[in-house]
Amino acid sequence: MNRRAFLKSGIMLGAFATVSGLPFVASKASASSADAKQKKLPFKKVVKTDAEWKRILTAEQYEVTRKAGTEAPYSSPLNNIHEKGVFACVCCDLPLFSSKSKFDSGTGWPSFYAPIAKINVREKIDKSLLEIRTEVLCNRCDAHLGHVFDDGPKPTGLRYCMNGVAMKFV
Repeated sequence: MNRRAFLKSGIMLGAFATVSGLPFVASKASASSADAKQKKLPFKKVVKTDAEWKRILTAEQYEVTRKAGTEAPYSSPLNNIHEKGVFACVCCDLPLFSSKSKFDSGTGWPSFYAPIAKINVREKIDKSLLEIRTEVLCNRCDAHLGHVFDDGPKPTGLRYCMNGVAMKFV
C-alpha cells in the first residue's frame, strides 16, 4: 500500500466513523469531559440498580423516571398545588422547581418557566418521536422528569413540562 492509498483509506474510515456515529477515539475524550463535569457538581450523584429503584418507587414512578415514560395528562395532583414550596425529585429529593416559577400551561402537566438551579437539571436531545425534543433529567440521579419547550412565559420563554409523578411537593 502506498502513502496515497493509506491516507485515502484513513480519510474514508474517518468519514465513515463520523457519518455512522461510531465513538472510536472520541469516546475517551467525552468520557473525561463527563468526569470533569461530574467533579464540578455541588452534590454527589445517586446511582442505584434497577432492582433498587423498583423497590423504592411505585410502578408508575419507576416507569416514568427510570424508563422515560409519560404520565397521562391532567392525572397529577401536582397540577392543583398553588401553595408556596418546592417540587423535588421523587427519586433523590433534589430540589428541582420552586412554586414561584410554576404556571398553568393548559397542557395537563405541571409546568415551570425555570428550575430552582440550572445545575439541578440536565438536558438531553430526545429523538424518540418524529420531532426532536429536549428531555429534562434530574442531574443527581438521572431520573426522567419531562421535556422543555421554548413556548413558555416571560422571563425565560421556556416551558418545563414535567411529569408530576417524577416529583413531590415539599
